[in-house]
Amino acid sequence: MIKKRLVARLAVYVLGLLVLAFGVAFAINSNLGISPVNALPFAVHLASGASMGLCTTAFLLLCIIFQIVLLRREFNWINLTQIIFSFIFGYFIEFAIFIVGDFTLAAYAGYFGQLIMLLISIALIACGLALYLEARLVSLPPEGVVLAITRKIIGGKFHVVKVITDSAFVVLALVVMLIFLGAIQGVREGTVLSALLIGRAIPPAKNAISFILRKAGFYGV
Repeated sequence: MIKKRLVARLAVYVLGLLVLAFGVAFAINSNLGISPVNALPFAVHLASGASMGLCTTAFLLLCIIFQIVLLRREFNWINLTQIIFSFIFGYFIEFAIFIVGDFTLAAYAGYFGQLIMLLISIALIACGLALYLEARLVSLPPEGVVLAITRKIIGGKFHVVKVITDSAFVVLALVVMLIFLGAIQGVREGTVLSALLIGRAIPPAKNAISFILRKAGFYGV
């Protein structure tokens, strides 16, 4: 029974990563700005020409290294499984970008279509995060960074540190773009909207997903 529940949780977690990846793909195609946590890998992607999936994986691995350096002996080594999920997520982003292709509603509805694409992205990211939170396994590396900073440096509330770290990721992304591209790309009003709306969308998404999973008898936790 325990093994069955673990497999079910892993399935929900991986599904969450896949949904998250499609959220990233829709955000990119909206051309209104990517979410704060994906801003830095997107900037490196534009500056280096490397694939978005590879840049995201590298970013996640750096987040894990930061946790180890900051927490040292307090680092829970089970969190090294984040490495596996980082590579899976990077692959999923490549897959999602391939599937979505160059699809955009802007071709049919202009700026309004871009907004719809962005809202779809926000909904997908919120649902993806809700799924992986519902699985109650390891945190994704960026959230692991927030937890590490909360514990070791600031000692404040998670949501406060989350805003600070997301802002730091965006600032770093802007620096990378200005240095290597000489212009700002991918950080627009959509980035701000994502920062404001994703967090608020997670609780209702989590409630709905939890209800659906339990009604379907997918796993009993």
